[in-house]
Amino acid sequence: MTDQAGNELLTLRDLLRFAVSRFNEAKLFFGHGSDNAWDEAAYLLLHHLHLPLDRLEPFLDARLTSDERAGALRLIDRRVSERLPAAYLSNEAWLGEHRFYVDERVIVPRSFIAELLHEQLAPWIDEPDAIGGVLDLCTGSGCLAIIAAHAFPAASVDAVDVSADALAVARRNVADYELGDRVRLLQGDLFASLGGRRYDLIIANPPYVSAASMASLPREYRHEPELALASGEDGLELTRAILGGARQHLEARGLLVVEIGHNRAALEAAFPDTPFTWLDTSAGDHYVFLLHRDELP
Repeated sequence: MTDQAGNELLTLRDLLRFAVSRFNEAKLFFGHGSDNAWDEAAYLLLHHLHLPLDRLEPFLDARLTSDERAGALRLIDRRVSERLPAAYLSNEAWLGEHRFYVDERVIVPRSFIAELLHEQLAPWIDEPDAIGGVLDLCTGSGCLAIIAAHAFPAASVDAVDVSADALAVARRNVADYELGDRVRLLQGDLFASLGGRRYDLIIANPPYVSAASMASLPREYRHEPELALASGEDGLELTRAILGGARQHLEARGLLVVEIGHNRAALEAAFPDTPFTWLDTSAGDHYVFLLHRDELP
């Protein structure tokens, strides 16, 4: 855009309108924290200006400095031209009240398991203080491991990922929350690095995108590590491996909780004799299942 056009955008209201128009014109895909152009534009601008993310109204008619305006316009342009998810532009993502550092080494956090952990997995866990060990498989940024540590204050949490890059991001988040004495980060393929350790609870938000879906992903998702998305021809490769190995790492009364995206029908067809319990989330009861140890296939 021309310098003159930029200089005509004086207030936050002006920039917000401009960003929404640009985002809609470019037909951006939203799926990494917001689901529409208005919310995404408001978030990016408030973050850029170091303003409270929940208080847009008092600042709408505030004028920006020339440096603030130039930075905001660069941010808007990168979102449109590079199709970068907002979380990679701000280097942060939120799950409920928890903020996490993110960059392109990890998938942008967006797990329904976080909602369930905020409720301490009630009613399936009736004594949160009795949970002594939690395993988070495919931890990525470490977000679910950190939320689990808050949900179960007596628990030690092991967080596993095959990616050294992802674990570097997780290490930063664990340090930010001062949980280094309770959250242990381990590099390995699912259960391979655990020896014989058993847990009261295993949680996993593994890759679950099928080959067909990978081929048609919007550009925004292409910035995320393929390793954190793709899971074989039908999207169930990692889930099958988790179901196959979880029994030997769960205590007798242990629970397994796994998120599988849109694969409920395929999973139930693949394991017709397994009594999956589907947990209610804000998006419905098709995305996260629970199994007791003695229910595992």
